[in-house]
Amino acid sequence: MSNSSLDGTARVRPAERADLGAIERLLTVSGLPLDGVRDALDAFVVAQSGDDLVGVAGLEVCCDNALLRSVAVSPDWRSHGLGRALVTRVISDAEARGIRALYLLTTTAERYFPSFGFNQIAREDVPADVRETAEFQSACPASATVMYRVCATNAVTAAG
Repeated sequence: MSNSSLDGTARVRPAERADLGAIERLLTVSGLPLDGVRDALDAFVVAQSGDDLVGVAGLEVCCDNALLRSVAVSPDWRSHGLGRALVTRVISDAEARGIRALYLLTTTAERYFPSFGFNQIAREDVPADVRETAEFQSACPASATVMYRVCATNAVTAAG
């Protein structure tokens, strides 16, 4: 996982343990749950500008599947492509890990994620390993939209 620059002012990099406090603050400001973040931190990426953490996105690996979670961008950085860069990076990381499919829950961004290849799915059609995460069990409301995306490394298998 190499670092990458965005507009020369922010860079996307793997999250470190020292980032946890800033990640939790950004998620809280964004109204997103903290459940499970600490345990999944090794599969999170952050966007940093100077000393400030300005974006985050995470991957919670569940056997062959994963949950895309905790996508948040600081208000001053929204609408500049930073969220797109974070989500693209997490999808790429998931594919590099051999993840079969990505799932997510959202109460506000069901129109955003189809541009990444996510489609709505019924909650009961989500694999048990993903349904057992804290985010599915209690952190997100039952009314949240559930979406999934087959990873590119597995698209041929899924189609065949």
